[in-house]
Formats: sequence, structure tokens, C-alpha cells
Amino acid sequence: MTGRGTIRFEGRVRDSGVADMAAARDIYAHYVLHSRVSFEEMPPALDEMIARRRKAVESGLPYLMAEANGETLGFAYAAPYHARLAYRFTIEDSVYVASGCRGRGVGAALLGELIDRCERGPWRQMVAIVGDSANIASIALHRRFGFELAGVLKSVGFKFGRWIDTPILQRSLGAGDGRAP
Repeated sequence: MTGRGTIRFEGRVRDSGVADMAAARDIYAHYVLHSRVSFEEMPPALDEMIARRRKAVESGLPYLMAEANGETLGFAYAAPYHARLAYRFTIEDSVYVASGCRGRGVGAALLGELIDRCERGPWRQMVAIVGDSANIASIALHRRFGFELAGVLKSVGFKFGRWIDTPILQRSLGAGDGRAP
């Protein structure tokens, strides 16, 4: 599978199962504990990761895993952007790649598949809420897939002794806002 870039991912992207959530938790815990890309300060427990996956899947949204040679290399999912009914056609994406696996096309494979699947549904807008303006890899990945910077929330998070901005990127899905759903 290839993303919309030059790096070819030599693995597969597939639907997740409950059994994958331990690996997803471990990948995510690294970001929580060692970076500003997540505003969480304590890694969620396995039960919480399972509940988050269940919420996405029950909403009809994809929750994907990337793997190669039997190793989990990353995960991505879409979730409702906000709970209020008027937001029902807007979703938020999240992509996490295992430490040591970045730069191998895993994120592009995950995001590409996530977008493709979401475009088959009723959703019209996808939003990426990026933790930290310094997260240039995530911003570049999203731009490669047609996301545009919609704005930046300045200093809305505080982690590791520093204020953190939140860039918000957005792209249309399918017909976008070209016609009513």
C-alpha cells in the first residue's frame, strides 16, 4: 500500500480488533509520556483504550492497525468531532506510529486508508487537531493528504513545563460542502 508520497510501506493496514488494543495502548503511551503531541499526561489503561475503540466502531468509523512481519507499527482512527448533532458530518482523525518506525510510510498508509474509508461514509469534513505547532511531521503528513491549516489555538495546553499550541487542519471528504447531505 502506498500513501500519497514517495515512501512505500511494506506491510498492511487492516481493521483493528479488541486484541490489538494492548499494542495500540503501548504505542500511544510513548507519545503521552515523552511528547507534546498528546495532551494527556497519564497513559490510558487498556480498558479505556478498548472503550475508545468501541465508541469509534459503534459510530461506524474505522479504527485501523498497521503491521508488518507480525509487528504492530501504528494505528489510526476517526472519531466524532463533537457530540452536538449539527457536527454529525464532521470527524476527527488520529494517527500514531510506533517509536522507531517513523519515516517508513506507516503514517501515510494509515492516513490514506482512513481517508479512503471515511469518504465512503456520510461524513463531509475531516479535522486534524495536532498537538504542538512543533509537530512538523504530523502537519506535513496531513498537508500531503490535502489538509489545509484552518487555524491555530495558541497556548491552550501546558505540558512538560511549556505552553502548547494546537494547529487545526481540515480537508473535505467526498462532496464536502458542495451539496447538502
